[in-house]
Amino acid sequence: MDASSMAESRRVEFPLKDGVMAGLDFGEPARPFDLVFVHANGFNAKTYRTLLAPLAARLRILAVDLRGHGRSQLPTKTQGRRSWRDLGDDVAELVHKLGHPVWLAGHSMGGTSSLLAAAKVPHQVKGLVLFDPVIMPRLFTLFAGSPFYPAADYSRIPIARQAAGRRAVFASPEAAFQAYKGRGAFKTWPDQVLADYLADGLKPMADGQAELACAPAWEASNFASQGHNPWAAARRYPGPIHILRAEHGSTCKVGDGAALMRRNRRLTLKTVAGTSHFLPMERPDVAREAILSALGCASAHQSAV
Repeated sequence: MDASSMAESRRVEFPLKDGVMAGLDFGEPARPFDLVFVHANGFNAKTYRTLLAPLAARLRILAVDLRGHGRSQLPTKTQGRRSWRDLGDDVAELVHKLGHPVWLAGHSMGGTSSLLAAAKVPHQVKGLVLFDPVIMPRLFTLFAGSPFYPAADYSRIPIARQAAGRRAVFASPEAAFQAYKGRGAFKTWPDQVLADYLADGLKPMADGQAELACAPAWEASNFASQGHNPWAAARRYPGPIHILRAEHGSTCKVGDGAALMRRNRRLTLKTVAGTSHFLPMERPDVAREAILSALGCASAHQSAV
């Protein structure tokens, strides 16, 4: 898809009790928001521009930067932090400020944060579309919520330890692009998506270098802090939940989904063949269709009951 053919987004800011949440506004500004989209750990709203912009002809979408990411100005306290409740609370507060019910969609940590928000403000969320959300097995979830889980000690959690040691400063945005292109987590990413991620994922330094907007310590804290309970959130939220899971390396570890579906009878689970955890980057066509289908089906269902 030619980037020049995509709808332009508008930068927006929303004051929350802890600071300012930044975002990108796609679609007709005269209509209310239909959907709020929430990104994965370490990324930002602009990373998903090529996914969301083509939807702007039919929907108005707000893609937000979570605290510690992109251009949002919200505190990132890691000491004593044990869960993503702060992220879920931010999304819930934002939804409340919008003043009307919306759909929530999100990738990975953004999907889980959306689920936590929906459980907190269920009457303000029409439904959820989640792309490989982080939902660990129930026993792990119970352990992660206990005092025995080493959330504050990154060295005992391999993925958090790796994130904490991530390179934070680059000579230039171009140097960062070349360092990431075709490697590690970015191996399957199109060049335009990587460029969009870095556009808001780096911030300039006084000496001309570029620094990650999401500090490695905050990214590590997100990996380590698993004391929230998405299983309980799915039970508390009564609306539709549509989950698209990766075939390889999925973080949505719910087996065949039956146990999760017992908690929410309106939950659907689909595995997208050939995808990794970066499903929205690899198959944006499938992700867009899931969003459109979910919103359309919800309207049809509601008119039929």
